[in-house]
Amino acid sequence: MTCHLHRTALLTLSLALAPLATMAAEMLTDSNGMTLYTFDKDTNGVSTCYDDCAVKWPPYLAMADQTMGEGWTIVERTDGTRQWAYDGKPLYFFAGDKAKGDKAGDGLGGVWHIIVE
Repeated sequence: MTCHLHRTALLTLSLALAPLATMAAEMLTDSNGMTLYTFDKDTNGVSTCYDDCAVKWPPYLAMADQTMGEGWTIVERTDGTRQWAYDGKPLYFFAGDKAKGDKAGDGLGGVWHIIVE
């Protein structure tokens, strides 16, 4: 019983310490492996994707006290929520991606792009 509790505690601790975003095969993803996108119509770190756009392209939301590594910032949206940005570009998910590693939104409309490092 003690061994099981110890393993459970370690698993819980390791999940809590997992990064919020990772590079999966050189492609930027969230911690669940879901692909993150940038939108060419965003400028100067300001998101322009709201309403119907945000339904299809949900923003990668952040909590005010969260931090990540170099290149990561949080931008405030006009609706008061906070959104992760990478290299000054607000980040989004694509509603059409159903599994980790999917990148069906890459290149859509010529304005949505994955980030490749």
